[in-house]
Amino acid sequence: MSRKRPTDDGDELLARLGSLTAQARERAEVQRSHVELAIALQRGMLPRDLPAARGFRVAVQYAPACHGLNVGGDWYDAFTLPDGRIGLSIGDVQGHNMEATAFMGQVRVGLRALASVTGEPGELLARTNDLLLSLGGDLFATCTFMRLDPANGVLESARAGHIPCVWATADGRSGIAQDQGGPPLGVQEGMDYPVTRYRLTQGGVFVLLTDGVVEGPSMSVEEGLDQVVRLAGIAAVAGLEAGALAAAVLKGAERVGHDDDAAVLVVGHDGTPGGPEPQVPP
Repeated sequence: MSRKRPTDDGDELLARLGSLTAQARERAEVQRSHVELAIALQRGMLPRDLPAARGFRVAVQYAPACHGLNVGGDWYDAFTLPDGRIGLSIGDVQGHNMEATAFMGQVRVGLRALASVTGEPGELLARTNDLLLSLGGDLFATCTFMRLDPANGVLESARAGHIPCVWATADGRSGIAQDQGGPPLGVQEGMDYPVTRYRLTQGGVFVLLTDGVVEGPSMSVEEGLDQVVRLAGIAAVAGLEAGALAAAVLKGAERVGHDDDAAVLVVGHDGTPGGPEPQVPP
């Protein structure tokens, strides 16, 4: 009976280890390619440009979360409506996978398409809700849609199961918007979404965000919203630009204690000479 020499056993072990290492490396490369594709898909569905209006500024900050293929479905959008007003939306799709990302694209495109028919926030959310239900599927989305009139600073807002926005004024007041809201999109037909009206005063800001910014294992949503209220209040009094506030809010999201999509959209009245100067506070 023949026996292998120890050196032969060692060579065979090294060969097996080399093969396993090569396989692991190949799987890692494939996984990395999938992640890069998922992130590219997610980012490709978000707007490249933001609308501009004299006296007002819109700024965004966005940090996608991805673990393997577990990309999320948060989105933001800002665009000019046919009547010259500005539409602003932010939302979060249930789930953290490629299906959620694809559904996010459907919601965002649906909102944009229907906004060409009606820019009234409540009606727009109701029509988008019915559209998503007609497409079938099991996912749903929370969303806030706002319509800003640059001529007078009036903001009309409707919420579909989404966390409220935060406001602050240049005279030191700040808080969480108190509006009724309605259920998430894609859950039940025939839903109504009440509209709340605010007015953005000179130097004031409104902050729209997703729950990944304010809620996690290390922070309750109440604590997270209070943190954003403080930041918005400081920014409005100090006259910080909308972009600086958006960056500060996203930085604060690191304290929530988990990795999730995080989106921040800030609209501010910068008081540009010649711009509107509404006087009614939120």
